Amino acid sequence: MHEPLTAAEYKAIAAGLQFPTNAFVDGTFRPANAGKTFKTTNPATGELLAEIAACDAGDVDHAVAKAKQAFDDGRWRQRTPGERKEVLLTFAKLLEENRHELAVMESLDSGKPVRECQTVDVPDTIHTIRWHAELVDKLYDNTNSVGPNALAMVVREPIGVVACVLPWNFPLLMLAWKIAPALAAGCSVIVKPAQETTLTTLRVAELAHEAGIPAGVFNVVTGSGRDVGEPLGLHMDVDMVAFTGSTPTGRRFLHYSADSNLKKVVLECGGKNPAVVLEDAEDLDLVAEQVVSGAFWNMGENCSASSRLIVHASIKDELLKRIGAYLREWKTGDPLDPENRIGALVSKSHFEKVSSFLDDVKSEKLSLAFGGETQSGVFIEPTVVDGVTPASRLFKEEIFGPILSVTTFNSLSEAVALANDTNYGLTASVYTGSLRNAIRVSRDIRAGLVTVNCFGEGDASTPFGGYKESGFGGRDKSIFAHDNYCELKTIWIDVSERAVDEAIR
Repeated sequence: MHEPLTAAEYKAIAAGLQFPTNAFVDGTFRPANAGKTFKTTNPATGELLAEIAACDAGDVDHAVAKAKQAFDDGRWRQRTPGERKEVLLTFAKLLEENRHELAVMESLDSGKPVRECQTVDVPDTIHTIRWHAELVDKLYDNTNSVGPNALAMVVREPIGVVACVLPWNFPLLMLAWKIAPALAAGCSVIVKPAQETTLTTLRVAELAHEAGIPAGVFNVVTGSGRDVGEPLGLHMDVDMVAFTGSTPTGRRFLHYSADSNLKKVVLECGGKNPAVVLEDAEDLDLVAEQVVSGAFWNMGENCSASSRLIVHASIKDELLKRIGAYLREWKTGDPLDPENRIGALVSKSHFEKVSSFLDDVKSEKLSLAFGGETQSGVFIEPTVVDGVTPASRLFKEEIFGPILSVTTFNSLSEAVALANDTNYGLTASVYTGSLRNAIRVSRDIRAGLVTVNCFGEGDASTPFGGYKESGFGGRDKSIFAHDNYCELKTIWIDVSERAVDEAIR
């Protein structure tokens, strides 16, 4: 399932794709009410892929009404957990049967290397759906010990209509992180994909309906943040927003909630994540391999990217030498060629934003250890910048591109201070041969996920989310994500002798 095909096979699949172009509401594809469209292009080539329905507040109202109707009449939420599980497992099976198509479509729409789509994004998407499907009939509610005169039950109930607002960097995987627990819980969902990357979300909605998820339960409304995201955030019949994206946009959804029905909001936002390499790190080849992967996977367009290498001064030069050796494996080029590990950035505007940090390298007279070149179109080769200080924009701001900054330290306390010198707190990595140091630094770094001697995001069973400006309101993945999409209800039943006597009379 995970093995990539050849470049020729991927190109043949691409040539035969039929792209979905309309919103998906109440079990059918439909154009925008106003008849407007927007263009979606292949960022690697500039080629037009499709013209997608540009929806607006009227389309949002229609989708919310259908989602609410589906929730209220119980066509999905009132099915037994086992019944929902079987439908979701069928859904996962259909995704697996269409895995090559989804991988190619994802690569074309986002510029991501098809190798990563095929070996990471698509299988992890399928696994996430299956994991939450298997969880749903294994969750138990509670009874409280409140004495002989009453019975107290604490039960979960689906929260209602959920708006899932997605980023463009992992369209399939972030879709799964939202819809899997929401659908497992019995909610109705309305997905707003990023305008840059809508194609796979529409195809997944079609496959979900084919799997047996009822009409109105899984809807997709396409368009801009202003025309679709904002109306969803302000809608009085949307009970929750699950958002992944930038911190400034996440803040807006908190305002939308305050200005409407105080809907629940769960945010997974930006990161400026440190990889802290202590002097006692045992295997610098392993460290180099993991740092390169953490910094450049998905072109650094990753909220958990290890964009700050914070390394002990005594081993910095040796580590950079080994990083350079591993960078030779990270070729930049055509995303549909599985030999390439660095694809195109998602858009021209994003390319220009990331490229501006290369200008800072020159203006701040920093040392360019590796890379630093752009290629035709929107390609940037993996770049390592040495001598970055905490005052630099490269240290402070989320780059969201293939640029790694290097900063040195001389003491453990200085390393922790540098790691925490950020408004974000999403992830971090610690490399050390000392268990004591591993535990101490992991606890002292203020981040929602800390990995030791590796880069990663855990698995489906572990929560993902951040401290400070990296997150709000909950976590993705794991049983904790399922709880995001549920309300807790207390049911108190009087079973005292008086109540029993009155019932008998």
